[in-house]
Amino acid sequence: MSQGVRTDARDLPGEAEAWQRLHKIINRLTPEMADVPGYFEEGWTAKDAVAHLGTWMAAGAAMLRQIASGTYREGEIDVDAENARFLAAMHGIPWETVHVQAAAGRRELLNAWAELREITPPAAYWVRKAGPEHLEEHLPRLEEWIAELEKRA
Repeated sequence: MSQGVRTDARDLPGEAEAWQRLHKIINRLTPEMADVPGYFEEGWTAKDAVAHLGTWMAAGAAMLRQIASGTYREGEIDVDAENARFLAAMHGIPWETVHVQAAAGRRELLNAWAELREITPPAAYWVRKAGPEHLEEHLPRLEEWIAELEKRA
């Protein structure tokens, strides 16, 4: 019998740490810094990036709820189209609201995950993809961008 560390199927390794990293970034941003284009070449701001993460966490929660209710259909989502839709929907939203929306999206994702009766492969995919894996994908550039903005100030 293995003496290794036992993990629960609902554990999300790295999720809390990734959220704390994002939260530290959020706390460093002023509304003015949040609106400076340059996070992505396409002109995204730090606010756009945080909004992107929050909307995907909320979308992940919706996917988990569809999985729980039996209405989920794999492959029905066009990620690029959703990214464009989310960006347009969050454009012009104040920084303080974007911050709150990201926290609410995370809470909904974690609640939907905790409420699942069964952890299926699609559920495990969505919670990782909308949560910790997605955060880890964006955090290095966000941290770099915020450092660049702070040097300019």
